[in-house]
Amino acid sequence: MSTTEDKTRKVKLVTSDNEEFEVDWEVATRSVLIKHMLEDIGESEEQAIPLPNVTANVLKKVLEWCEHHRKDPEPAPESSDDNRKRTLEIGDWDAKFIQVDQEMLFEIILAANYLDIKALLDVGCKTVANMIKGKQPEEIRKMFNIVNDFTPEEEAQIKKENEWAEDR
Repeated sequence: MSTTEDKTRKVKLVTSDNEEFEVDWEVATRSVLIKHMLEDIGESEEQAIPLPNVTANVLKKVLEWCEHHRKDPEPAPESSDDNRKRTLEIGDWDAKFIQVDQEMLFEIILAANYLDIKALLDVGCKTVANMIKGKQPEEIRKMFNIVNDFTPEEEAQIKKENEWAEDR
């Protein structure tokens, strides 16, 4: 298929809550999962792609991100992993985009992982990493509403075993 044809072609996506979205091919195929599903169903079939793990409100956000990044170059396979891991910096547009409540942030991360959109997954994970950077375990537990199920003895043992990780 030619790239000119790709620009006008639409893809139907159906969310877990049965909402249907019609999006540009170029936007939808930012997702490796959707791209592979479209390859699997073939060129001639015009059927909707079911996304049972994504709700409509989350897909709206994901598609907003994909629309903004539709012209970005495809990430190089695995060779760019080192560059992705090195920095916790997030671009201005992405930083503003990802300023959502905690529940939506985690839903976006889950959707990006499921849909295989590495760049969006990076933005979400870097956001969480920046949220916890420099915080003590108790602060992190409070921030994410995590119950500490370790006894004081178990916690002391874990700290002792992981002393090498401190002061970095």
